[in-house]
Amino acid sequence: MNAGRAFTLAWRVGGRLPEPVLRAAAALGADVAWLRRGAGVRQLERNLARVRPGASARELRRLSRAGMRSYLRYYRETFALRSYSPAQIAARARMVGAEPLHAEIAAGRTVLMALGHTGNWDLAGAYATVHLGPVTTVAERLEPEEVFQDFLALRQSMGITIIALDAGGGQVFRSLLTVARGGPALLPLLADRDLTTHGIEVDLFGSRARVAAGPAALAVATGAMLVPTMVYYERLRGARRRAAGSPWGVVLDFGAPLAVPTDDRPRHEKITAVTQAWVDAVAAGIDAHPQDWHMLQKIFIADLDPERYAATVAAQGPQR
Repeated sequence: MNAGRAFTLAWRVGGRLPEPVLRAAAALGADVAWLRRGAGVRQLERNLARVRPGASARELRRLSRAGMRSYLRYYRETFALRSYSPAQIAARARMVGAEPLHAEIAAGRTVLMALGHTGNWDLAGAYATVHLGPVTTVAERLEPEEVFQDFLALRQSMGITIIALDAGGGQVFRSLLTVARGGPALLPLLADRDLTTHGIEVDLFGSRARVAAGPAALAVATGAMLVPTMVYYERLRGARRRAAGSPWGVVLDFGAPLAVPTDDRPRHEKITAVTQAWVDAVAAGIDAHPQDWHMLQKIFIADLDPERYAATVAAQGPQR
């Protein structure tokens, strides 16, 4: 079965099977993938080794297993998300530190949010667009196309506005500028992996990594509030668990809004400084919840092919 057919089947049955069956299937799938130790699992362990540099091989294996279970939990929940009632979504999520965001939205302004690939960002978006403000975000174009269209339909059904990432990112950035200068809106961007040729090198867990420039570039260009955000799983109990219909919920943990430089430094220096600031804040969240960081790809410079990375940097051109 190819990936497109597998995803189509998952969308079809995800909201129809009982929750315990889905949980068991996702846990089994995670454990099988972990035991097979494919390239994604090995890269996850390399990434987690930077989060936990003192961990033994056994500790990293335990952590990567928990990470794969968290990762498959994300997919399991997302495939079934359209079957959840508004009350279930409300019970499955909660916010921490949302007061500054409420104030900005109430004032008719846009809030920028820098996130990592952590927890369940689709569930978080479905919750936030009802309980905080209208959400607009960027979605990576997945292959095959039908998989992208299924994710697009899901997010739009939740009331989320999607801007599809193009090859260069130029038109996307112009669209994001329009949103950031408007409002009220929430503009969350998954930015711990750069998908363009415009990324920023930062320090992440003591190593150099390349992340997306978008959140900082938008903040510098517009002055909109930028909030580093961590989404992670928590166990539910009692009445909340019964209302959610699940033992798991997510926390939307909003950090302190970041100061955006307004001095005469070159624009690139400002963007780099703001990027490092949100990376530091998100890294602290990952350090607290490493099992919920779904990073099965290469983001650290040391893991990248040197020739390809040099070509990417060259294509980026001089920074201003």
